[in-house]
Amino acid sequence: MVTTNDVHDSEVLPDLLEVTEADIEKVSADGAYDKRRCYDALTDRGAEAVIPPQKNAKIWQHGNCKAPPHPWDENLRVIRKRGRKTWKQQSNYHRRSIAETTMFRLKAIFGGKLRSRKFDNQVTELLIQCSVLNRMIQVAKPDTVWVED
Repeated sequence: MVTTNDVHDSEVLPDLLEVTEADIEKVSADGAYDKRRCYDALTDRGAEAVIPPQKNAKIWQHGNCKAPPHPWDENLRVIRKRGRKTWKQQSNYHRRSIAETTMFRLKAIFGGKLRSRKFDNQVTELLIQCSVLNRMIQVAKPDTVWVED
């Protein structure tokens, strides 16, 4: 999904989830998605939210209320108990870096700016860039062949 600069990443997550038909088990995202609306949208889809809370985060919903524990609070409790590094390892948060690396690769190959001025043309330009990058990845992907001794 492509948006203009005045739209925050966390605002479009619910829309992205809505247009995704497949089952979603887990979503790993950076701190920009550390918003209640993101957690609630992921919970509604039955997906685990792997989003690091801010360092000065406070519990949203304390354990003495009758509601089920909020996933954000559960992440925060694990981080407080075991540490942020352990939480990242246990939740496989670092898999998110695969997407970050892909975006870096896209920007490195095509530059960090779009050439088109109109938004609809920018969307088309990005779709073409993604198609070309996917094709390049497929062409350069090695074939693995198992050889028996």
